[in-house]
Amino acid sequence: MKNVMKTMKTQLHGLRPMSFLLLFAAGVINAVGVTMFLAPVHLYDSGISGTSMLLWQITPEAYTLSLFLLLLNVPLFLFGLKKQGIVFTIYSIWAVFVYSAASFIITDILPVDVSAASPFAGQDLLLCALFGGLISGIGSGMTIRFGGAIDGIEVMAVIFAKRLGLTVGSFVMAYNVLLYIVIGCVFRSWILPLYSIVTYCAAIKAVDFIVEGLDKAKSAMIVTTKADAISNALSDAFGRGITHIGARGYYSGTDQTIIYFVVNRFQIAKMKALVTEVDPDAFITISEVSDVLGRSVQK
Repeated sequence: MKNVMKTMKTQLHGLRPMSFLLLFAAGVINAVGVTMFLAPVHLYDSGISGTSMLLWQITPEAYTLSLFLLLLNVPLFLFGLKKQGIVFTIYSIWAVFVYSAASFIITDILPVDVSAASPFAGQDLLLCALFGGLISGIGSGMTIRFGGAIDGIEVMAVIFAKRLGLTVGSFVMAYNVLLYIVIGCVFRSWILPLYSIVTYCAAIKAVDFIVEGLDKAKSAMIVTTKADAISNALSDAFGRGITHIGARGYYSGTDQTIIYFVVNRFQIAKMKALVTEVDPDAFITISEVSDVLGRSVQK
């Protein structure tokens, strides 16, 4: 227990005030996309956000979108705490809190009528789907880029997709297909779910642009003279296989080690922080991996 607390305390040093500010902006952007484009015309976001919108619309008025966003997302992030780390969890909960608060302010406090039409696109379903997906996707992409996530379903995908033989993107897509089928059955209409798929596609492209790859694993090559210390830190944090490759500096002639390590997109910021903490002089390159075969050691 003492070691766990010590590890968490060490990880908390990785929290950065600028990240909180950028995640604040991401949460507000996401709220604008959802509440000013999608919700007024009954289109749906993906993942837990879309689920929250559905529950909001079929439950009594006292149950707000903000309430469902918190109730559904926060437990999922806490469930993923061990896998993703304390910094990621704090960033994610902060982003969801901002998203929830901004949604409440827009729908219930600001003098903006979002009850029946978008303030910007009216009742044009195509415009609302495209711009709602684009804007909310930018918010989601920013959240991922700066060390968190704004939707708990992606955390569940990271944890469970591999066990089910799926990629993270396939897991999320399967959840969304099921969500849109439920929406169609509940409202006995397939027009809104079909337009919501357009929203989802626009959001994917936006996230892809912001974080440079929605569902691609990332391979890290770390050149260092402290390979054992870095490998121990990475193994303790991620519990997966690590490969050492012998190397020699061309100019210095110094013997070094290249650590080859594969992570998902949520873990890049944490990996960088761990490596630079152990060896500030380490040289790190990160590349996209189109596919991963074989098994790594998992805790």
